Amino acid sequence: MADDQEPIAEIRDDVPASARVYGWALGSKDNYQVDRDFALRTAPAFPESIDITRQNRLFLYRAVRYLAVEAGIRQFLDMGCGLPADDNVHQVAQRFAPDARVVYVDHDPVVLAHARALLAGDGSTIVVTADFRDHEAVLARPDVRRLIDFDEPLAVLFLSVGHHLTDADDPAGIIAALMDGAAPGSHLAFSQIVCSDPGRAADLDARMRAAGIPWQNRSRDEVDALLTAGLEPVEPGLVNLMEWRPDPGQPPLAPVPDELAPFVGASKMGRDMCEYGGVLRKR
Repeated sequence: MADDQEPIAEIRDDVPASARVYGWALGSKDNYQVDRDFALRTAPAFPESIDITRQNRLFLYRAVRYLAVEAGIRQFLDMGCGLPADDNVHQVAQRFAPDARVVYVDHDPVVLAHARALLAGDGSTIVVTADFRDHEAVLARPDVRRLIDFDEPLAVLFLSVGHHLTDADDPAGIIAALMDGAAPGSHLAFSQIVCSDPGRAADLDARMRAAGIPWQNRSRDEVDALLTAGLEPVEPGLVNLMEWRPDPGQPPLAPVPDELAPFVGASKMGRDMCEYGGVLRKR
């Protein structure tokens, strides 16, 4: 069942929201003009961002399928889940493992409203109102503890939210606290935008922060340093997500909105930005 114990905060349509901007690139209609305007202002300087968004969503399917089928995971904690779209975590996991249980965590009111509607009557999946940076509050919740057994292996997902964790948030500490308390055999799926060009990285950081969106680009080495302590990357390791077990036969995404179509394919230009990550296993 959805977490309907708490009121949903007021939805603001005067400032862009990262979940709505991300969702628009996936074909979602759940956005406002301010979100579309922000995406269209940003895309010319960072045209690969549209491909990157969609590559991350395709990675979600492959990663969750791997976790359910090959790793045998039956419980998933999705930190910063974003707006529901096609092939959400619970839908993918339960397609391959009908007994899978999923907890979604987000504090965006649009995400919560749509997730509650999607999950009405589903006792194996809940959405909880929380900031994924406050891992202690998430883990302390009775509804999370009801669905997740921390004595059994689980998968913790930080998908395309790593760049929303600034160094001030202590991302390594958040990840370590979650994984240290997880049973051996648990897995972490992580992805974030990386950029090897300091000038472009600083430009994107500035644009996002000016819009009120917490943001920090990192290099691949910096992401590796966040993740590899006590965790073993699953083959092929931490990579550009296009290279993580590609599957041309996986279900396609919804079409790109017409306004964003001119930017599709820009990631093939071989520039310095990509969505980077993978799946890691706790020994």
